[in-house]
Formats: sequence, C-alpha cells, structure tokens
Amino acid sequence: MTTIYVKEQGAKIGRKGERLVISKDQEVIKEYPLVNVQQLNLFGNVQLTTQAVATLLEREIDVTFLSIHGKFRGRLTGNGSPHVRLRQQQYQRLRDPKLTLALAKAFVDGKIHNQRVVLQRQTRRLASPPQAARGRAVVPADPALFKRSLNGMMKMQRAAQKARDVDALRGYEGQAAANYFQAVRTLLEDEWRFQKRDYYPPPDPFNALLSFAYSLLLKDVNGAVNSVGLDPYLGSFHEVAYGRPSLALDLMEEWRPYVADALVLELINRGSLQPQDFHWTGRPKRPVELGEDGVAVVLNAYGRRLETLIFHPGAGPAGGQTTLRQAIELQARQFAQVILGRRESYEPVKAK
Repeated sequence: MTTIYVKEQGAKIGRKGERLVISKDQEVIKEYPLVNVQQLNLFGNVQLTTQAVATLLEREIDVTFLSIHGKFRGRLTGNGSPHVRLRQQQYQRLRDPKLTLALAKAFVDGKIHNQRVVLQRQTRRLASPPQAARGRAVVPADPALFKRSLNGMMKMQRAAQKARDVDALRGYEGQAAANYFQAVRTLLEDEWRFQKRDYYPPPDPFNALLSFAYSLLLKDVNGAVNSVGLDPYLGSFHEVAYGRPSLALDLMEEWRPYVADALVLELINRGSLQPQDFHWTGRPKRPVELGEDGVAVVLNAYGRRLETLIFHPGAGPAGGQTTLRQAIELQARQFAQVILGRRESYEPVKAK
C-alpha cells in the first residue's frame, strides 16, 4: 500500500478512471492506482477536486491536511463516527479518577522506558568500534552528565508509578523529559544550537526537526484513534482543552521516542541532515525552517520507519510481526478494549 505526500504548492489532485492524478499548471506530476493508495497527506496549498474527494471518502482512504511546514491541521472525514456506544463508554469511564490515573501512568511508563532505550542504544553504538557521521565521531560531550540523566530518568519512572494523581504524574514526566533532552544534548554538535526542548516556536534546527517529526506522528496516531472510533479530544493524561486532541497525544507518548526521536537521531548520526539544511527566517513566530530538500529526506525516512516490523501481542491470536504503522492502531484498539471493559489494563509498547 502507498502513502502519498504532496507538498508541491499549487498542485491539484483529481481522479482519472481508477487512478489518482497529481498535476500542476495542467501538467501531470504523478499518477497512482487508487487500489494501492492507503493515505494521502497534503501540505499547504494543495487542492482536491470534488470527484477526488467523493472517491477518497467512498473508499475510506485516509486524507490528512498539514501546513506547509508540517503542522497537523485535520483530516477528511465522512458522516462522522458510527461508534456511538464506544464513545459513550469513553465519556463515562474517563470520569473515573482511578481509571484515568492508571491509564496515564501506563502512557508515561511507556514513554520514559522508550526514551531510556533510545539513549541506551546510543550508548551501545558508541561502545562499539568508533563510528563517524561525515568524518566526526559521535560521542557524548559530557559522559558523566549522560549517565546522570539516565539515572534521573529511572528515578522519575519509579516515582511516576507511585503518583497519587495526574498532576503529580505530569511533574514526574516533565522532569524525566528534561533529563532525557539533557542527555540528547550531549550527543549533538554545537552547531545544532540545541539547549533544551522548546517548541513555541522551535528556536533551533534540532527543535524544529523534532517538531516536524512529532507532527507527522500525531497525524498517524490521530488517524488510528479515529479509525477505532474513539473521540480524540478526551484523554486521561493531557488536559482537555478546546482544539487539543488529548487522547491522540496520550497514545502518542510511547511512540515519540520509539518512532520520532529515534528517526531524528538516525538522520543526524548518518549525516542525512545537517544544520545547513535549515534556514533562519528572521520571523519571531517561526525563526528556523527545514528546507525543501530536507523535508523530502524526513518524509521518506518517516515512511520507511513506519513500515519497520516489530512484534506485537495483538497481531494475530498469539501475537506476531507487524509494521509500526499497524502497531499504532493496535494500541488504539487496546485502549478501546479497556474502555469497553474487555481488558483490565493498558500495556504500552516497550522497546528492547
């Protein structure tokens, strides 16, 4: 199945027979057999014909809309969710503070665990024969700080499991994240200008790259939540606020390090992206942006990442291999089973 990213500004997408046709200025850029299209992602000023919209809705092909810079805006939906009973249960059961706290703890536990694994994989890689990225050995600038950060994360992970309420849990998660990005900073060259995680707006190339990767991940987690029939705006860890897809953000937590952070570090370690691939805009609301070539690199790598195979206990009667893309949906389905009372607890995917 094919996932399509259209970022050519002014492009138009229409239908011709059994093919999806992308054109600009009346010239065809590319065509795809509809039977192979799984997802269509539109960046910025890209148009859909009414015939294409009707076909995409009829065949239930996922269509997402993002800003030109990759911020998730929304998706094309038909008659809304038919899963009324599931949503009724979601609204009712997430009023139970014990259940919401248990679910929130699971999300945080999975996230911190996977963050630690991402760092430990870096340590194992660095312990092997010297590896270089474009001639530069990638080693922690401060090995002692790197180790202290890992220990601090472990401490926060233990504390999070004993949290008495969601507010306290958020505090432990926030401190674990601070330790995590402190360790990540020791792995980056000074030219990346990274000091801490900051995203309103991203002030440096590394933060901008992370935000882009997280936007791509959010659209897919949000898509899985909608596919299962849950309300993406009512979660248990992220506070409910107008326009905030709290449940999608909750379910995204375990995948941030597993999918997005690992991808970003891999692109940097291999030299696929460098700070020179970004440009400074002089605009306070968006001071740094990834160039068009860099965007293509990230999109291609992200698509490959989602097709990576992992073991998932929900893939088949006794578990089995499935793609990361499918595993994201399986986790959303597991959450729905908890909401319906068919499972006692939610188990995050933990990297090894």
